[in-house]
Amino acid sequence: MGRIEELANRYRNHISAPWQRNLAGDQKAIFVVYPKEYERKLRARLGLFEMATIDAGHHWKSFNFTKTFSTWMANTEYRELYFESPEDLTMKLEGDFLQFAAQELRNVLTDSDVNSNSVVAVYGVASLYGFTKVSLVLKEVVRDIRGRLLLFFPGEFDNNNYRLLDARDGWNYLAVPITLHNGVSDS
Repeated sequence: MGRIEELANRYRNHISAPWQRNLAGDQKAIFVVYPKEYERKLRARLGLFEMATIDAGHHWKSFNFTKTFSTWMANTEYRELYFESPEDLTMKLEGDFLQFAAQELRNVLTDSDVNSNSVVAVYGVASLYGFTKVSLVLKEVVRDIRGRLLLFFPGEFDNNNYRLLDARDGWNYLAVPITLHNGVSDS
C-alpha cells in the first residue's frame, strides 16, 4: 500500500467514528499532513478521501486554493504597477488578499448544501505560500465551519506544530492531525 492510500485509510478510520457536535470551529478541523513532494500524488487520489467520507455517511464538498492568487491579482486595480514593483504589493497582500482568500473559502463553508454532516475538503494550500499564511486564513473562517474542515497540508506536524512546506515557522492549531508516522494523533 502506498503512502497516500495509508493516509486515506487513517482518515477513513477517523471520519467513520461518531462526531462530537459541540466543538469549537478550530476543533472541527482535520489536517492530513504529508510530505510536500507528494502533492501531485495526493491530488490524483483525492477520490479515496471522498469515498471514505461518503462511505461514513457524510457529505463531501471540495475547495482548491490553487487559482486564488491569480484570480485576485487579475481583478486587482493597478496590477501592472505591482508587477513592476512587487514590494509595493506587501500591504495589499496582508489585508486585501488575506480577506479575499478567506472569503473564497467562506463561500464554500457556508454554501447552502453544506451542513453539520458535511466535510469541506481544502487542498492547494501551498499556493498561498509567500502571499499569506494558512493560519491567518483559517482564523478568519473558523466560525463558519459547520461540519468538518479537512485540510490537505503539505508539510510537517511535530509537537503540535504545523509547518507548511517545511519552510515557515510553525503554528499550533487544535486540528486533529492525520500523519504517516503516527496515524491519527489526539494531541
